[in-house]
Amino acid sequence: MNTTQPLPHPPARPTAQSAAVRFEQVGYRYGRGAETLSDVSFALAPGSMSFVTGASGSGKTTLLKLIYLHMRPSRGLISLFGRDIALVPPAGIPALKRRMGIVLQDFHLIDHLSVFENIALPLRITGQKHDTYREDVRGLMKWVGLGEKAHALPPTLSGGEKQRVAIARAVINQPEILIADEPTGNVDKAMAERLMRLFFELNRLGTTVIIATHNHDLIPEAANVLALENAHVRFRPGRQT
Repeated sequence: MNTTQPLPHPPARPTAQSAAVRFEQVGYRYGRGAETLSDVSFALAPGSMSFVTGASGSGKTTLLKLIYLHMRPSRGLISLFGRDIALVPPAGIPALKRRMGIVLQDFHLIDHLSVFENIALPLRITGQKHDTYREDVRGLMKWVGLGEKAHALPPTLSGGEKQRVAIARAVINQPEILIADEPTGNVDKAMAERLMRLFFELNRLGTTVIIATHNHDLIPEAANVLALENAHVRFRPGRQT
């Protein structure tokens, strides 16, 4: 797949009920300091592709963690899949998270599980049996260049290898929403292009993809852009095709 080709783009202004992700006047502050994010409002349609841009420290990771329910906003409304997260009881949060995949810069791998076991973990959590997913996991491992690392433990891996394990784990169950924080930051150009093809293919199959990146060359014209600056987000909808 040519990553420079415009992607099919859904309607730029989804309704509150139809949006995969919706922020309304969201603010977030750490402690008593100034807001890291202030009055952030946007809506992302199901099956859209969006890129979050901004300088280091601008709040990109904070925005992604808010989407993933890793933290709650200081104010404002966030809805996922049409549900106001403030109305979701704590017991309901894991079910929402299982509909998403996330790749953070600290990876969150489980050190005592092998590469294969880390990648397969989302499938095991949903009750799938080893025989039903073994070939899918091995195929994905080959795609991200880890075909010979099935039995390796995370402490023995390089930073780039850990990142690819985290990416494979995030996409193995084809989540409804994929969130990725600088997913090409620790790999060479060839592997970065390969990983982007994987993300574009997931998006083509219907996954809402949200990627934070410093590399503007990765962003196709048909993708939404959430540009962070001075705690605010400027939303640029992707070009219609």
